[in-house]
Amino acid sequence: MTSPPADPTTGPDPRRWRILGVLSAALFMSLISVSIVNVALPSIQEGLGATQSDLQWILTGYALTFGVGLVTAGRAGDLYGRGGFFIIGVAIFTAASVWSALAPDPLWLNFSRAVAGVGSGLIGPQTVGMIQQYFRGAERGRAFGIFGSVVGVSVAIGPVLGGVLIQAGGPVDGWRWVFFVNVPVGVLAILLALAWMPRPLLSRPGAAPAVQGADGAPAGRRRTDLDPVGALLLGLALLAILLPFLQPAPPPLLWLALPGGLALVGLWLWWERRYEARGRSPMVELGIFRVPSFANGTLLMGLYFLGMTSIFVLVALYFQQGAGHTALATGLVGLPSAVLSTVSALWAGRAVAVHGRKVVVGGLVVALVGVALSMLVVWLHARGTASEWWLLLSLSFVGIAQGSVISPNQALTLAEVPLEYAGSSGGVMQTVQRVGTSMGIAVITAITFAVLRASDWSTAFVVGFASIGVVIAMALVVGVVDLRQRDGRVGL
Repeated sequence: MTSPPADPTTGPDPRRWRILGVLSAALFMSLISVSIVNVALPSIQEGLGATQSDLQWILTGYALTFGVGLVTAGRAGDLYGRGGFFIIGVAIFTAASVWSALAPDPLWLNFSRAVAGVGSGLIGPQTVGMIQQYFRGAERGRAFGIFGSVVGVSVAIGPVLGGVLIQAGGPVDGWRWVFFVNVPVGVLAILLALAWMPRPLLSRPGAAPAVQGADGAPAGRRRTDLDPVGALLLGLALLAILLPFLQPAPPPLLWLALPGGLALVGLWLWWERRYEARGRSPMVELGIFRVPSFANGTLLMGLYFLGMTSIFVLVALYFQQGAGHTALATGLVGLPSAVLSTVSALWAGRAVAVHGRKVVVGGLVVALVGVALSMLVVWLHARGTASEWWLLLSLSFVGIAQGSVISPNQALTLAEVPLEYAGSSGGVMQTVQRVGTSMGIAVITAITFAVLRASDWSTAFVVGFASIGVVIAMALVVGVVDLRQRDGRVGL
């Protein structure tokens, strides 16, 4: 399966770079909100009298509502208009930010954060789908590179901006400003989207265009709809899978949700095949998983997020609880990594058009170097022969890897996906990332704390990072396999 080429009579849409700017603004808003909230939790606790359970649900509620609807949101955008659903998502997120800033108690704040997750879940797949829609060839790699650089900037500036706002607003009410700061960005993104995005923003779908089947032959035209049964089954499956991993200490019975969720995934797959056999357009074209570039890239990204997202969780725990540093110092130790992630994403966005999967494989190798050097720094610090601040250097390799892996892998993974499934396939990728993130943080921190109970922070850190290294090495194997399957082909 291949993406349809750009129309040779009209060429690429001249508004594409302005549209990318709007997408980047919304992405920046949604990502910076996450990093700022992490910094604001102590202020929220003081200002609202929130319990530890309240604080956990401020994060968990957002993660759940964000994760369970990604594929459905992507498919809705594919069918009814990506621009319209993007604006709806930004509007929901912005309104929820106002609601969060004005929340009188922890319960209302938890509700508003869950609503914000719905908005963010609508934004993400439309962003990926529209990059697929408006950019081709080398330009698509550059667009995803800019996408990745926005991620790096938001990660770098979020904790710093959060600290400044809380300092200015005071420990009791300063947390409210970390939500209010989203409002002008959201309003601007909506106004620019209304001005620049092509009309109609929303439309009713007709018959689905002919698509290729698994054997490459045309599968014919199908009746299109959102597949509500498939959407419900997948949403429930993801809810069941994610819930145990998003609790700080889930009760034993809650783990029964995990096999139940996997069973629901099997039921969803059966339903999608049955739905397609009836001549309907399924929620996800399951044939895309037979495309090696998509299957390999999705698996690689799941493994990558399973490991890499735990790195700065362990660094924060070690720096504050193990080395006795402040939260501000902990934020600063990751700043060079975030800056280098931004720079490497811009470089990789251009390089992927020439070197293809080699960029991603190289990034994974650099990630392993960063993990190994960080383990060495902490091991030497425990023996009094090196400062823990050498982590500034070792984690810089992690930042370079972030920019070299995430955005290029998105471009390569989605390159051969039909445009009519750009949103839903992007939702599949983001869902796999979300599941990998939640499972990885839960499992790797559990391993770390198990070691800590019998040892010290330096040993626990080294074992935790070794676990991360094993998972990244598995992602590297997938990358090498995909590189060989391409038989030396370069480019997208």
